[in-house]
Order: sequence, then structure tokens, then C-alpha cells
Amino acid sequence: MTGERSAAETVSSHLGDQKLVVASNRQPYSHEREDGDIVVNRPAGGLTSALDPVMQSAGGTWVAWGSGDADFDVADTDGRVSVPPESPAYEIRRVPLSDEQVEGYYYGYSNQVLWPICHIDLEKMNAEEQFWDHYQQANRAFADAIIDETDTDSVVWFQDYHLGLAPRHVREERPDTFCMQFWHITWPSWDVFQTCPQYEQLLDGLLANDLLGFHTERYCQNFLDCAAMLPETRVDRATRSVVYDGRRTFVRPFPLGIDAVERERLAESTEATAFWNEFREEYAVGDTLAIGVERLDYTKGIPERLSALERFWERHPEWRGEFTYVQKASESRSQIGAYRELQGRVESEIERIDDRFGTDDWSPIVYLKEHLPKEGLAALYREADLGIVTPRRDGMNLVAKEFIASQVDEPGVLLLSELAGANGELGDEAVSVHPHDTKGFADAIEEALSLPQADRERRMYGLKKQVQSNDVYAWMNAQFRTIEAIRRGREIAAESPRGR
Repeated sequence: MTGERSAAETVSSHLGDQKLVVASNRQPYSHEREDGDIVVNRPAGGLTSALDPVMQSAGGTWVAWGSGDADFDVADTDGRVSVPPESPAYEIRRVPLSDEQVEGYYYGYSNQVLWPICHIDLEKMNAEEQFWDHYQQANRAFADAIIDETDTDSVVWFQDYHLGLAPRHVREERPDTFCMQFWHITWPSWDVFQTCPQYEQLLDGLLANDLLGFHTERYCQNFLDCAAMLPETRVDRATRSVVYDGRRTFVRPFPLGIDAVERERLAESTEATAFWNEFREEYAVGDTLAIGVERLDYTKGIPERLSALERFWERHPEWRGEFTYVQKASESRSQIGAYRELQGRVESEIERIDDRFGTDDWSPIVYLKEHLPKEGLAALYREADLGIVTPRRDGMNLVAKEFIASQVDEPGVLLLSELAGANGELGDEAVSVHPHDTKGFADAIEEALSLPQADRERRMYGLKKQVQSNDVYAWMNAQFRTIEAIRRGREIAAESPRGR
């Protein structure tokens, strides 16, 4: 039985007759116009593709922003459409948002207020008043759609920081519905979170959930510290819960994983091998390869990494012509000035470093901006001797886990930032680096490249065991088992003499 099928069946068994309603900014299927026809764009990876089989097994409704230009042409008058198209198993309830609302709610408040605060980069916070107005409007629109789709026996599962207010709106209309939320990015300490002008409203919204999940124990403790600063809250550290507004919210760590089996399959595919053969012919790479994969986001530490690589080639000329770094970067949030500035900076730095160290038949850095097929990315992970994952701050970082799962041939080494959430799980077997310590970072590259084969094998064995055991399906199952435990505890309390 595959992990995907067992997870879907386990979630369904925990739900029983209860309806599952998932709420996220991004939808699992969209409808787009192409050459006069309407086509379906399917899950491309990440969380949406992992949750899709669960929804197909459990049924229910997925509430999301209708981002496709033909989304509402195929939906009913309430924005509902059954998916997958070839074998409908659940419904998407699409939320209509205007371009102005998307600009303010998503590109504005979510990514210019919450994102920099949670990643502790306060200089990039832009708390424009209209951003908050649109965030409130969008959360109200999501909540209204969710309320339409729920009843007393529903389980509502909110995803991420885009929907910080929606749980409170749902709770007001559906007081007995079980609400849970997973916050996919970091949660900062109180002195940082307090810089958010609307911190009280956000905490009020999140504390309308019965269960609140974060990647790590540290984020849970940070959230409890923040909740303790609200008037009329009672934080119970022993049970990791908060009593507020007459309800108890449990706060738990659920480290997100990947579909490790699928990643391994992609790495072993003939398509991956064919891609690698073509790539090696097209680019003059050395015998030793490193890979970095991320969005062009200031939290990912790409400029700091380039500085460390430059220091490495400067201090170790023997590696010139032998060691190549491949940077796969995806353009991200270009509407925001800080992202446009980063994109220009990264390109100019790579060009400068290549000019400084490159030769007629070798470039130290290969920069890939174009879309890669998933088998192609798997091939680069597979062939890399080093996976360099060094964010300045990251909630978890699944690239580290994708690199590990794709290591099906000669074992490589993971260089991992101390400031990534994944360091708590993977740091013992990775080579840990601090992204701001240029000299230490360059030394870590040398250390990783010099590790004996036996040490590489031992480290990668431990990393693969961790990633395979704690995959995305284990992450889902842990949350639904926790729901069951919370409900069972409440039933026991209600039946006890003191609870009556």
C-alpha cells in the first residue's frame, strides 16, 4: 500500500461521517482559457498535490481563491465545481476576489506584513492601511464560503498565514464546528510579533481554532508567549494550550514532510537520466556538483551563499574547473520592490563571479531560471555531491528533504542552515552552517567536499530514514489523530461529574 493511499484512508477513518472542509489561498485545480478552449491545470506539487488524494478519498469541499480566468465559467452560481474532472470525488468552492483585493490581501498584507515579520526582516515590512482592509475583506469572503459549506459535524482545516482572521468569523457562525489551522511559516518571538500593528486581531482569529499547528516546538513556544500577552488569556504550558474566549486551543508541532517515495521514483526514472545526459552536454560542469533550489525570496539566503562560494573558490583555486554550483531559482512576487531588487542583485553577482573565476570551458555557477520538468530537478538532486540549503530564516524547508529523498546513487552531503526549521530534524547528519558567517560557510563547503565515503554514506542513511519516516502523509495523520484525541478528551470531560 502506498503512503498516499494509506494516508487518505487513515484520514477518512478518523473523519468517519464528518465532512472535511479545507481552506487555502491556492486551489488544487484551476480552469484556464487556452486557444479558445478551457483546460484544467492540475496540482503541480507541494501541499495541494499531497492533499488532493486525501480529499478524493474523504470527499468534502476545498475552499480557495478562484485564480483561473475560466474558473467561474465552469462553476455553479455559488462557485462550486466537482473535481477531478474525469472522476469527481469532491468539490472546490471558489472565492471570487478582485484584482485590487488580491493585490492588497496577498501581495500586500500577507507578503509585505506577515511574511517579513515572521521571517524577522522588519525593514521590509510595509504596513499600508489598505493592505489590512483587503486582508480583512478576503478573510471575510473565505469565511462566508466556509460557513456555507459546513455544519456542526464538519472539520475545517485552514492552511497558512493568508487566513489568520477567517477562523474567528467561522467560529461566530459555527460554534460547534472543529476548526484547525496549520501555519506553514515561522512564528516569531513576542517582541518581533508585536511589531505587527494588528497583532491582537490576528491572535484573536487564530485562537478561534481548536487546534493550531506549527513546524517545530520552538514556534509553538513562541506562539504561546505571544498568546500570553493578550488580555484574558490563560496559557497552560503543561498541555501546550490556551484558554481564551471560553475555548481551549491546543498548540502542537507537526513537522511537514514530502512524498519521499515519489521523489525517489522520479530520481530513478529514465526521464531523469535522459535529462542529466543532456544537461551535462549543454553545460560545462565540473566533476563535482552542488545544487541550490529556491524561489527568489530574500529569506532564502542566496546572496549570502554566493559570497561564501566566492570565498571558497578564492581560497581553494584547486577546485576551479572541478566544482560547479547550479542555482535553480524561480521568480517570485515580482510585484513587490524588494523581490525585484533581489532578482537583479543575484543575477549581477552570478555574472561577476563567473567572470572572475570562469574559463573558456568552465563556469563556476550555472544559473537556471527556466521551468524544469520534475524529472529534471530530480536528476540534479540525484547527481549533486552537495545540496546547499541555507536560508536566512525558513519555517521548515522542503528542498532539503527533496534532495535527501532523491539521493539514490552515490551519497551526497547536505549543507543546511542553522536557521531553517528542518535543522531540528536533519541537523545531526547534515553539515550545519550559519548563512551570515561567510568564512565559516566557505570552510563548511570544504569540509563537506572532503568527507570520506563511509561518512557520507552514514550521514545520508540517517537523513533518508528520517525523511521517509516523517513524510507528508505522516504529517497529515498526526494532525487527524490529534483531532480525535482532543474530541475524546472533551467527551470524557463532559461525561465526568465535574463536567456535567
